[in-house]
Amino acid sequence: MRRSRTGPAEFVICCPIGFADQRTRALLAFLLAALVALSSGCGTTRYITKRPTRENSLANTLNLLSRKGPQLQERTSLVLRRYSLADEYEQSPALTLQKLHAMASDAADTERQFAVAELAYIEGKKAERGKQIAVALDYYSSALISSYEYLFARQFETTRSAYDPQFRGACDLYNEALEDSLRLLCEDHRLKPGQTYTISAGERQFTIETVMRGGWEADEFDHFEFVSDYQIEVLNNRHRTFGIGVPLVAVRRPPAANTRKESFYPEGLSFPVTALLRAVPNETANDTNQSMALQPTNQFGTPLNAILETKGEEGEQSLPRLPRNPRCVLEFFDPLSQNEIYLANQWVPLQTDLTTPLAFFLDTPQFRERNSATRNLLYTNQVQDSKGLFMLEPYDPERIPVVMVHGLWSSPLTWMDMFNDLRSFPEIRERYQFWFYLYPTGQPFWISATQMRQDLAKTRESFDPGREHAAIDQMVLVGHSMGGLVSRMQAIDSGDDFWRIVSDKPVDQLRGDPDDIHKLVSTLTFKPNASVSRVITIATPHRGSEFANPYTQWLAKKFIELPRMVIGTGSRLVRNNPGVFKDTELLTTDTSIDSLSPDSEIFPVMLRAKSSPRVRYHNIIGVSDKGGGIMGSGNGASDGVVSLASAEFEEAVSELRVNADHVSIHTKPESILEVRRILMQHLREIDRNDRVAQVQGSAAGEQPQDVASER
Repeated sequence: MRRSRTGPAEFVICCPIGFADQRTRALLAFLLAALVALSSGCGTTRYITKRPTRENSLANTLNLLSRKGPQLQERTSLVLRRYSLADEYEQSPALTLQKLHAMASDAADTERQFAVAELAYIEGKKAERGKQIAVALDYYSSALISSYEYLFARQFETTRSAYDPQFRGACDLYNEALEDSLRLLCEDHRLKPGQTYTISAGERQFTIETVMRGGWEADEFDHFEFVSDYQIEVLNNRHRTFGIGVPLVAVRRPPAANTRKESFYPEGLSFPVTALLRAVPNETANDTNQSMALQPTNQFGTPLNAILETKGEEGEQSLPRLPRNPRCVLEFFDPLSQNEIYLANQWVPLQTDLTTPLAFFLDTPQFRERNSATRNLLYTNQVQDSKGLFMLEPYDPERIPVVMVHGLWSSPLTWMDMFNDLRSFPEIRERYQFWFYLYPTGQPFWISATQMRQDLAKTRESFDPGREHAAIDQMVLVGHSMGGLVSRMQAIDSGDDFWRIVSDKPVDQLRGDPDDIHKLVSTLTFKPNASVSRVITIATPHRGSEFANPYTQWLAKKFIELPRMVIGTGSRLVRNNPGVFKDTELLTTDTSIDSLSPDSEIFPVMLRAKSSPRVRYHNIIGVSDKGGGIMGSGNGASDGVVSLASAEFEEAVSELRVNADHVSIHTKPESILEVRRILMQHLREIDRNDRVAQVQGSAAGEQPQDVASER
C-alpha cells in the first residue's frame, strides 16, 4: 500500500485474477487488515507542529538564542567604534542609543540609522527577558520607527540601497519588532476586527482599533495565531513573500446567522492574513483610504519633524518612540486580495505566508473527520450529509471557479499540494478561486456524478441566483482518477444511451413512486452543465481499470456500505417493474469497484457520448518507470493502477505523460505546472474572446480602449 505525502492515498484494491489460491488468500487477508486499520483511525499524520522557539529572521544575525546573545552585528559594532561609543554601550545602552540617534539626525547616514534600530531591538529583547514589558515596548517602538525611517524616509533616498543586505535587515528589524510588540500587547491573540480595545502596559495605555482589509468580513474573524510559532510537516512547499508586516493564521468564526452560503465553508477554517500596527491621528483611525498612506513618512502618525525635535530630560534628543498613550490601528490584510500596499508614495510588498494557515486548517479535528478517505469509501450513508462543494476562500463573483474532484479512497486532502502551489502564482490567484468536491467514493461513480450535478446547481443558486456572475460560466473541473470520470459526466449529453444500459423499455413505462423514478432517470438522463467550459483529467481510467476484478469486487461488497437511498430506490423499482431491467445488480448492489471494471458497459457509452461543444478536455497520464502495480506485477505501461491504454483520451486537446505512480501524479511539479499552463491558456482564450465581443458590439467607427491600447 502506498501513501501520498498529503495524507491517506487514493487506492484501488487489486488482486490479479491469475493468482494461486494461497497468494489470493494472503492478499485478501492483507487488504482486510489494511481496511480495519484505516477504519479504526490509525492515520495520525501531522500537517503542522508547534515550534519550541518561534521563528525569528534575526535569530542568527543577532544570536538571539545563544547564551551570550543577543549580540550586535559587525557593522553596528563598527559604527559604535567609529563614534567612540563602544565602551559606553557596555556601561549604558540607553544613553548610547540617545547619543547615536542624535548623531544620526544631522546627516543622512544609513549606517547610523540602522545601528539605532538594531540596538533598540536588542535592548527590547533584553528588557522582555527581564519581564520589563513597558520598557521593552518603548525599545520596540524605537526599533520600529528607526527601521521604518531607514526604509522610507526621504532623507535617506540617496544613501540607502536595495542591493545592500542591510536594507533587508531593516525590513527584518521592522517586522520582528512589530511581531514582538503584538505579542506583548495581545497575549491571548483575541483582538478581533471591528472592535476597539484598551490595553495597559505599565504606565502606558494603548487604544487599539482593529480593521479587516480583504475578502473576509470582520465578524468571521475569531482569533489569530502567529505563523512563526509553527512549522509545516507534510505539504511539499511553503509559499511566502517578503516585505513588511507580520504573517498570521486567522481562525474563522462562522457568522451568527446561518445562511445557505455558510454551508460551503468548513468548520474550523483558517486563512492567511498579514498584520500591520500603526499609531494614527484620531481623525484618520477609521479611514480606509488612509491605510498606511501617512504623510510625511513616519509609520506612527507623528511627523518626522516632531520626532526630531523631541527632547530628553537632559536637553538632548531622545529616541523616537510611540506617544505616551498611543491610539493604534491593527490592520489585517488578506494576501489573496492584496499582497502590496501603498506606503510613503510607493508600492511596498507585504510579508505573507499562504501555506502555514492552510496546514493549520488541515490539522484540525474538524477537517480530519470530514475528510477521512476511509470513511468516504466505506460508510457512504454517513458521508451523505457532509458531501458537496466547499470553499477555503471567500466567494468572489469576479474569479473563475476551479473545482477539484478527488478519486477512490480519497478526499479533498489529496489536492492540497496542487492547491497550495497553484495559488502561489499571482496570476492564478488573481483570476481563479478554488472549490473542492467531497463525495462518498464507495458508491458507483455515476451516482456521484449525479450528486455533483445537483450540488453545482445548488452552489449557483446560493451565490448567484440571478445568474449574473459571468466568471462561473467559465468553470474548470480538475479530476483525479475516478474523479476524472465524475468530472467528465458534467460535460456530456447522455441522450438515451445510458438508459439503454439498464433497460430497453421506454422511461415512461416505468411504474412506481414518482420520486424513485425521478432519481433513477436523473442519474441516467442528463444534459451538460452549461457552466463547465474546461475539464482536466489526471490518471483517469477512461476505459476502466483491471484492478477492479472479481476478487476486489467481492471484497468491496463485504465492506462498503452502499447508500440506503440508492439500494432502496433500486430495489423498489426492480420489484415494481419485473422484466424491465437488464442488470438489476447495477441498480441495487454495485459499488464503486464494480463501476470501474473494464467490462462495465458505461465506458464505451461515455467514450461515444456527445460532449458540450464549448468544453475543452485536457489529459495528464502517469507512466511509472518503476513498473508493476500497487500489489503485483502489471502488464504494459501504466501508473500502477491505470494502464496507458485506459488513460488515453482521444477528445483531449492536450495530453501530457508524467513519470509518476497513480497516487502521487497530481502532486508532481510536472502535473501542477501543466494545470497552471492550461489555466493560463484558458484566461488567454477568455480575454481574446472578450476583446472580439467588445469590437463587434461597439458602435461603427469606435475603437474600444483596451483594443486600441494593444496596437
